[in-house]
Amino acid sequence: MTTSAQDVAARRAGTVGVGLMLPGTLYLVAFFVIPVFALLATSLYVPVPGGDVGQFMPALHWQNYATALADFWQPLARSFWFALLATAGALAVGYPIAYLVAVRCRGRPLLQGMLLVLVVAPFFTSFVLRTIAWKQILADDGYVVQALHWLHVLPPDGRLTATSFAVVVSLTHNFVPFMALPIYASLERLDPRLVEAGGDLYAGPWTTFRTVTLPLSMPGVVSGTLLTFIPAAGDYVSASLLGNSTNTAMVGQVIDTRFFRLLDYPTAASLSVVLMVAIAVLVGLYVRRTGTEDLL
Repeated sequence: MTTSAQDVAARRAGTVGVGLMLPGTLYLVAFFVIPVFALLATSLYVPVPGGDVGQFMPALHWQNYATALADFWQPLARSFWFALLATAGALAVGYPIAYLVAVRCRGRPLLQGMLLVLVVAPFFTSFVLRTIAWKQILADDGYVVQALHWLHVLPPDGRLTATSFAVVVSLTHNFVPFMALPIYASLERLDPRLVEAGGDLYAGPWTTFRTVTLPLSMPGVVSGTLLTFIPAAGDYVSASLLGNSTNTAMVGQVIDTRFFRLLDYPTAASLSVVLMVAIAVLVGLYVRRTGTEDLL
């Protein structure tokens, strides 16, 4: 092929590549880039002098961020704390599930398929319905609370709903599949000969798991923790249905109230931007610390 023919072929390939990328690029611009810039602009608005509630005008009022952080730093910090607890709980529950399905049930595809269906079964119902179910399970007149009263774990007037415990339990349960599935994908590719080699070198089961299985499954763990922590930090359904308005309020509730009830758009937008930036920074530090090789 001559040089000119090669150039023509390269230009055609480049044109095809641009054509394939164009729909996705336009989608991202329309539904991500433009809304983010609109959110940034809204976060700097100021009230219209003498205007009605909810009337604002464009400005560069950076003080909105300082005011929002000063007034609502507790719900913001609580959101990250709840998300961290939920991520740890989902890891503690999801890893054994993934290990059971991927390693212990290897070679039994029917059983593996049935267990995977059970893992993803929560997705068949609404997130809100699953949260309401926890409200019924942890109700004051429910079997769980009554059993804890009988065992004297809870005082006679103790309860589980409207507490941080209920919120974290709901978050953990709702995001366990997001943790288990990436770990399962990593463990599914685990070469069993490596585990056998650990035993041949006189390593015990725990040592083999710690030095062979766990390191090889870290891409799935990293992916699962990101998929769990990010949405859990911005969640407000669990805190709204299972918490209270004082010591369990998360930043998502504050944003929802400011946007749709109080019509305080600049404060809500400021908190949204702070939440996005904080999550991006934490995720960046986490990925930088754990590495991104073979990340699922």
